[in-house]
Amino acid sequence: MKITQLLHSSILVEDIEHARAFYEGVLGLTPSAKRPDLGYPGVWYELGAQQIHVLALANAPQPIHAEHGGRDRHIALAIDDIAALKAKLDEMKIAYTLSRSGRRALFCRDPDGNALEFVES
Repeated sequence: MKITQLLHSSILVEDIEHARAFYEGVLGLTPSAKRPDLGYPGVWYELGAQQIHVLALANAPQPIHAEHGGRDRHIALAIDDIAALKAKLDEMKIAYTLSRSGRRALFCRDPDGNALEFVES
């Protein structure tokens, strides 16, 4: 047996509309039409061959909330322009921290506190 690729990552949120405002309005992701009716609110976003599944769950468990997102459960996303993301986050008054490794990367959190890493590639 050999695992060959990551297909998707799921993120739990309490308020799907608040989450969509962040993922679509701030990050510019587009909802996928591939998500079937699963009987609960959610949205999928396609990123190349992979997806992010944002799933609404009342009383969703809260992330660890380490001071720096790199020390918390998180997903890492490739980005082509980290300066543009910084400008957007600053404009929206969304806090972020820079990577402590010296890489061109930053960490922020979605409205539910889920940590996201963005690495310039």
